[in-house]
Amino acid sequence: MNDANDQSGANEGLGLITPTMGPAARLRNYFLTGILVTAPLVITFYAAYVVVSFIDNTVTGLLPDTYNPNTYLPFSVPGVGLIVLFTTLVVIGFLTANFLGRLLIKWGEMLLERMPVIRNVYSAIKQIFETILKSQSTAFRDVVLVEYPRKGLWCIGFVSGTTKGEVQNLTADEMVNVFLPTTPNPTSGFLLFVPRKDMTKLHMTVEEGIKMVVSGGIITPPDKRVPSERQDDVIKPA
Repeated sequence: MNDANDQSGANEGLGLITPTMGPAARLRNYFLTGILVTAPLVITFYAAYVVVSFIDNTVTGLLPDTYNPNTYLPFSVPGVGLIVLFTTLVVIGFLTANFLGRLLIKWGEMLLERMPVIRNVYSAIKQIFETILKSQSTAFRDVVLVEYPRKGLWCIGFVSGTTKGEVQNLTADEMVNVFLPTTPNPTSGFLLFVPRKDMTKLHMTVEEGIKMVVSGGIITPPDKRVPSERQDDVIKPA
């Protein structure tokens, strides 16, 4: 019975029509359905347009007029800057993969190491990108449930690795690095060092967890566990 009521409420929230609805309710749900269908498309295309336009305006402005098709064509060609940027990054990656390229990178990093403030910024940014882009990295592969900021309150976090170094050596338990994002901006948050025994791994994917955080819990992924697992995995109060 509860499932039927939940489904009915979900249908009404999605703008679906039921036979018992009056004209006003039907009109309201048609309007909500229109927003639900068009808003994600419009926002996605607008965001893509803004990114491509920004790259085009930035990159094509650096091109000589001879190589810029926008200077001699009667119309502007969208995506030229994006193609140029992609090609440039591929070429840079190819050149730095050989011995000479690695040697130049090493010299450049040695030069940056002599700059007091810049070296710290460069080192932090490089470490973040290496962690995210390396295929062997296990960063942000697991979604976990942790008690925060006090017992009885639960938060979704993302495992960013196993704790090492001084932090682990000062603690008796096996610790795990957990990034606790904020809502609705998941790029900011807190770094927690959580005992492995005190966190619960969830079956949802990282993408599903991020959607749940960004939406403030409005978008909730379904429970993928079988009924027997749901009973066994219930968190018992301490």
